[in-house]
Amino acid sequence: MEQPQQPAGPEAGKPPLRVGMVGYAFMGAAHSQGWRTAGRVFDLPRRPALTAICGRDATAVRAAAVRHGWASAETDWRALIARDDIDVVDICTPGDSHAEIALAALAAGKHVLCEKPLANTVEEAEIMTRAAEEAHARGQLAMVGFNYRRVPATALARRMVAEGRLGALRHVRVTYLQDWLVDRDFPLTWRLRKELAGSGSLGDLGAHIVDLAQHLAGERLAGVSALTETFVRQRPLPGGAASGKLAAVSSAGTGTVTVDDAALFTGRFISGALASFEATRYATGRKNALRIELNGEHGSLAFDLERLNELWFHDGSEPAAQAGFRRILVTEPDHPYLDAWWPPGHGLGYEHTFVHQARDLVHAIAEGSRPEPSFADGLQVQRVLAAVEESAEKNSVYTSIAV
Repeated sequence: MEQPQQPAGPEAGKPPLRVGMVGYAFMGAAHSQGWRTAGRVFDLPRRPALTAICGRDATAVRAAAVRHGWASAETDWRALIARDDIDVVDICTPGDSHAEIALAALAAGKHVLCEKPLANTVEEAEIMTRAAEEAHARGQLAMVGFNYRRVPATALARRMVAEGRLGALRHVRVTYLQDWLVDRDFPLTWRLRKELAGSGSLGDLGAHIVDLAQHLAGERLAGVSALTETFVRQRPLPGGAASGKLAAVSSAGTGTVTVDDAALFTGRFISGALASFEATRYATGRKNALRIELNGEHGSLAFDLERLNELWFHDGSEPAAQAGFRRILVTEPDHPYLDAWWPPGHGLGYEHTFVHQARDLVHAIAEGSRPEPSFADGLQVQRVLAAVEESAEKNSVYTSIAV
């Protein structure tokens, strides 16, 4: 597939940033959109080139390459990493393969973007973080894909917290609610197997809200107290047949769910601020409902992903007769990321977070600056998830988090 000609602009005369991506399903499609679009919207120091996409099914990965604009396809991620025309390896696979692919890519001299959660265990995340630090000394960068940081409204919220608009933080409350597992006949996919996914709603949804809460607060959680539950413990196998990676298969063609369906936990930030978290895939009627609110001594901020172009702010210094939450429509050119998009009032969507992610990583690579979130940030989230699991296993005993 022929690559588009290099346009004039800041990247003129500079080599393209050649991307190789492993995985082509939901996240692969979202990341493809980001890489394909970033250089057409933003003035980038280097132009992303969609060089190769990788997946085990040769027919499916070739179709994905055509659909999403990749120049070539591979069926072995090792072959992709070995190519000398790849600068960045983008990992969009299940969590059980993140560590192996990322470590090989860093060892081969590539930059790495890895989808969240960083790994399936703290131990894997620690090894990946050490490798990323060693690679940084060689000029390589590694970033985790927590895309909700890159909604313009949440980026504005972070800016306002950093400016002190809320004062000392008192409370953070976050929920992330989905319902795609309510049907007990939904098949036993990889997301329901601990050896593949690491955890259930906790890693899938909880990783997002832990990262977003810590990012917006500007500080880390110090400890948690948790409950988890698995509501449906046996599910039919995909296609009615056992996969080589699925264990505990019954004669009735079902397998055991080995991850949580829902996680509920409270936490305390290092500053003493309190937090509450709920992540579930059993909230009937909720499709992708992420909401976060921060309360401080001088004000509050609230964000709802279902209205992602809005940020709600209460200024506690206003007279009570006029005070209240007010809507900020986050579409102005001086809001984060929006100077390159549409005129004020024209909203963005979910897919634009991946465009912003690609933009930020390209700038970091060109400038040699550390990208955020780093593998160290991903490791911190992994430690929180592990503390939640430990606390739940101990019947909600408060569990501190290692620093």
